[in-house]
Amino acid sequence: MLDVPLVRLDRDLPLPAYARPGDAGVDLVARESVTIPRGGGRALVPTGIALALPAGYAGFIQPRSGLALRHGVTCLNSPGLIDSGYRDELRVLLVNTDPHESFDVERGDRIAQLVIQQVEHVRFLVVDALDASERGLGGFGSTGLQA
Repeated sequence: MLDVPLVRLDRDLPLPAYARPGDAGVDLVARESVTIPRGGGRALVPTGIALALPAGYAGFIQPRSGLALRHGVTCLNSPGLIDSGYRDELRVLLVNTDPHESFDVERGDRIAQLVIQQVEHVRFLVVDALDASERGLGGFGSTGLQA
């Protein structure tokens, strides 16, 4: 279990919590009510918390599947990356893809999930060529059916 220092910027909101045992992400809630316009409208929604992730860890803000399925509301820059040095309030960039209906986010609504994972720092080694692999140079769509 990883201990993560958290500042509660709004004491009336619940702390991030796992909905069920075994869940990978904790629910984040909206600190403010906002209406997201239809057809690509966006809103940066504060969550009422700030974190101090330990070095070697990062947070990833991800959409809630129910919002996406039922309302076309998702996270625009998914996953949103939270570096270990970030200390400001977590905010979620939501987008409404529904072409017909605006979407109302109410204070306290669950709007996204936060997954915290250990991450590695890498050192890039410049080489003249890369080792061969089974995939080789195959890029986008390279494993699909061939015409």
